Amino acid sequence: MEIRAPLSGVIVPLEVIPDPVFAGKMVGDGVALDPTSDRVLAPIAGRISQLHASRHALAVTSDEGVEVLIHVGLDTVYLQGRGFEPRVAVGDRVAVGQELLRFDPEVVGAAARSLLTEVVVTSGERARITSVARGMAVAGETTLLTLELVGAAAHRAEGETVEGAPISLPNPEGLHARPAAVLAGAARRYGAEIELLRGPDRANAKSVVAVMAMGTQRGDRVHLRARGHDAAAAVAALSTLLREGCGETAEAAPAAQQARPEPAAVGAGEIAGQPAASGLAVGRVHHLRRVEPEVPKAGATVAEEQRRLASALEQARSELVALKEGARETERRDIVEAQLALLDDPDLAAVTQAGLSSGDSAAWVWRAAYLEQAARLEALASPILRERAADVRDVGRRVLGLLGIAATAPTRIPAESVLVAEELSPTELLALPAGQAVALCTRGGSATSHVAILARNLSIPAVCGIEDAAFALPEGTRVVVDGTRGVLRVNPDEAAMALYRERIARDAAARAAERVTARALARTEDGHRVEVAANISGVADAKEAVAAGAEAVGLLRSEFLFMGREAAPDEDEQAAVYEAVAEVLGAGRRFVVRTLDVGGDKPIAYLPLPKEPNPFLGVRGIRVSLEHPELFRTQLRAMARAARFGNLHIMFPMISGVDEVRAARKFVDEVLGDSPHPVKVGVMIEVPSAAVMAEVLAREVDFFSIGTNDLTQYTLAMDRGHARLAKKADALHPAVLRLIARTVEGAHAHGRWVGVCGGIASDPVAAPVLVGLGVDELSVSVPAIPSVKATIGRWRKPDCVNLAREALGLGTAQQVRELLERRQMAPVVEARVPAPVSKARVEG
Repeated sequence: MEIRAPLSGVIVPLEVIPDPVFAGKMVGDGVALDPTSDRVLAPIAGRISQLHASRHALAVTSDEGVEVLIHVGLDTVYLQGRGFEPRVAVGDRVAVGQELLRFDPEVVGAAARSLLTEVVVTSGERARITSVARGMAVAGETTLLTLELVGAAAHRAEGETVEGAPISLPNPEGLHARPAAVLAGAARRYGAEIELLRGPDRANAKSVVAVMAMGTQRGDRVHLRARGHDAAAAVAALSTLLREGCGETAEAAPAAQQARPEPAAVGAGEIAGQPAASGLAVGRVHHLRRVEPEVPKAGATVAEEQRRLASALEQARSELVALKEGARETERRDIVEAQLALLDDPDLAAVTQAGLSSGDSAAWVWRAAYLEQAARLEALASPILRERAADVRDVGRRVLGLLGIAATAPTRIPAESVLVAEELSPTELLALPAGQAVALCTRGGSATSHVAILARNLSIPAVCGIEDAAFALPEGTRVVVDGTRGVLRVNPDEAAMALYRERIARDAAARAAERVTARALARTEDGHRVEVAANISGVADAKEAVAAGAEAVGLLRSEFLFMGREAAPDEDEQAAVYEAVAEVLGAGRRFVVRTLDVGGDKPIAYLPLPKEPNPFLGVRGIRVSLEHPELFRTQLRAMARAARFGNLHIMFPMISGVDEVRAARKFVDEVLGDSPHPVKVGVMIEVPSAAVMAEVLAREVDFFSIGTNDLTQYTLAMDRGHARLAKKADALHPAVLRLIARTVEGAHAHGRWVGVCGGIASDPVAAPVLVGLGVDELSVSVPAIPSVKATIGRWRKPDCVNLAREALGLGTAQQVRELLERRQMAPVVEARVPAPVSKARVEG
């Protein structure tokens, strides 16, 4: 058991403390700290068992019954609480590193005999100290003492059951493949048995399939139960992971909703399906029929069959790891990662091992196990979770093939084939030679299936849920696949074919033009410069951004370094990532690193934050960094080291006023004051107060970046993750556009540039109005770079300004969208527009 340092400072042996009670270890064994910080952090997880009336001392008792006393200063009892500010009460449950107490060193130091703070284990009958740290301690990070549990505490640690608090799932589609894989992967790091519970339903939290098979939805109340020596730590960490969405954000909701469009109305000669991957393709039907192989039931010895299965699983794992490492696109990596999680599923392993003990062959047992897991998923109500059954079968077939039992390989696929299949797996799609398949039509799947995601990634039109008539078409039938509408047209006449080919050629030319445009700097048709940058979350994203034509990185989300782990990344780790990004981008591309952006709504396990009635209005963004100065300084030092490798800018999130900017800049000046590589400092405009005060804030910083996702929800008082309101939380609402206009006006008054890094920047339809409002930079998702650049190039600046003026005069987001849809195909040179109803200035 580890006891973390509650304060930073010099470690001092108890024996030299000028207090006979502590020096004689009458209270208990431990150490003292000569503190250099003033916030006492929890050294262990547990409950507050003592809080002295004079507030100078408190104790935390772990689930194993080990009590740790923290006594700030000597003779501080006589201060009667003066200079101390408790942050907890007796009975409160706390996590390691959570703030317990603040004290004023000047007040306490002036009146007390010493600030030496004792950290003592008072329950010697339950634990003995096996090692003591020396030198300097860092609060919340240094392991001050290592304990060995004894007697009842050791027994309790082995068998105690710990239950977590109820959690409302924030995931738009529940715990589907990726969040389930994140949860299971984190759970496997603990030795305890861990269950996820929802009412009477329970699942092994270490099993991806079991978690998915619960069929959870957004808002479901779940909790964790664990039994074992590390049960408390597991429940605490995994509960935090569930609250933060297992790496998935609420912004996924609109995308998931849009991924299941209504079926198109079909005309004569058309077969209906569902849109899966947009685009148009002409080809001939090729039926892809998989013939499942015979699998022998009888096996060799149990030991031999276990060896064969273990070898096949290891080889399959190696193949998937190689695929993951070779995948440039994030989507492909995510799909392979999900398959790796399925391959390592403990429930699947348990069923397989039980079957092998009966003497059946490895192939027979493995097939039965993965088909049973797939059937569990197919029985669920959620279409997204049902689709994961195909991934289970895909992984299953891979291992089966390595056991020497492969499905009958399809005959050679003719060029320009439209593949018609019951089901197509990611493995099968990726194995197709380029050019063989021009389009896909499947009975199963949907736009959220992994095959559909890959098809979009490969620019192959695809239709899922195709009607039975498609399977009755003769081999070689000429067809047209419209992936955008979700239909298959059969035997079109020559006139129709000519029109389809013309449209395909036009679309191809447009895509080629976009790729060419993406390599050039973005400008309007009349030469007005607008920078198109990328939003990224790591080195791999940076490489994709450069390849796609990004002119800069407008947002590097640094929290990707902090999430999903048990301790904060140190300075070296952070600096290495920032330096690697700088190297990819080169000296010519600016990259803006946003400091840690977490809060009560998206916490991290090792940085406990207070439970707040409304976390969206609590300690978020820059407020977290200001409350954890050592964490903030470490991140800034890492950025300072990376600044010598490229054009690094620092950006503070969730700024609400000048006081927060000035407080954060003090840290920057402290850390980077003497640096030979000065950096620019900016803020995110995400709350209405910052937009309204933009002109004042512009005097304090070098640039602004508007986070339209949060700005929209705060302006419209609509949670962007709300199941019913998400669609109405539209950043094109005139109220949000007016705040953008006001931000631009305030920034430009002081010569500061303004970017937009929220979701609306990635929508090509919105680009003209943002340019018209005077925005200088659009920081977009990597796939959106070519289309956003191409859209900018089709408009003249005066037309954008006129469009923006007209949008500001409208009353609803729907009206703005209708206006943009009318204008996007044919920009109007001199549009007649009403005068704006506010004083928001639009740049001309």
